[in-house]
Amino acid sequence: MEFQASFNKRLVLASSSQYRQQLLSKLGIPFETASPCIDETARTGESPVQLSIRLAEEKARALQLLFPSHLIIGSDQVAFLEGVQLCKPGNHERTVEQLRATSGKTVAFFTSVCVLESATGEALTETDKTIVQFRPLSETKIERYVLLERPFDCAGGFKSEGLGIALFEKLETTDPNALIGLPLIKLVGLLEKFGLEIPCA
Repeated sequence: MEFQASFNKRLVLASSSQYRQQLLSKLGIPFETASPCIDETARTGESPVQLSIRLAEEKARALQLLFPSHLIIGSDQVAFLEGVQLCKPGNHERTVEQLRATSGKTVAFFTSVCVLESATGEALTETDKTIVQFRPLSETKIERYVLLERPFDCAGGFKSEGLGIALFEKLETTDPNALIGLPLIKLVGLLEKFGLEIPCA
């Protein structure tokens, strides 16, 4: 492939998320995936931005020894509602609870992406901030949505790339991909700083 002829560093996505894998595939470049093992607990006094940046870089560095001559991409998203972090709900009941809590309110999503050159240890990170204003949601609408889309593995309890968009009143973002889990616009800029031009024809 022309990509391999012009750029000899291979890419690794430090994630087992199908959503991030699908997003990275949009760029049309080959990559491997591996799941990092890190503690994602927030530290005392750590802001949402600091948390997302730290976890994105830690995910990338967790694979540095396993992939010693690669560009490793780590990403993390932190969602906050009125000062409280929203995690992946995991099941139907907690998803309904999250959507009930966000009904008619604003949620901030901070999505950081890190590119690590494993051979040198150099890492560059960028963060996207997306603001979601939710519509007032009735119990019937919440239950119907959760039954249809089952977004149990999504922070906030919705899939913006699917039917979840119907839950929003307004979306403020510079990159709609960020809300799904990987800010591609910022990622492209970081990759170019390491010498990888997109498209890579």
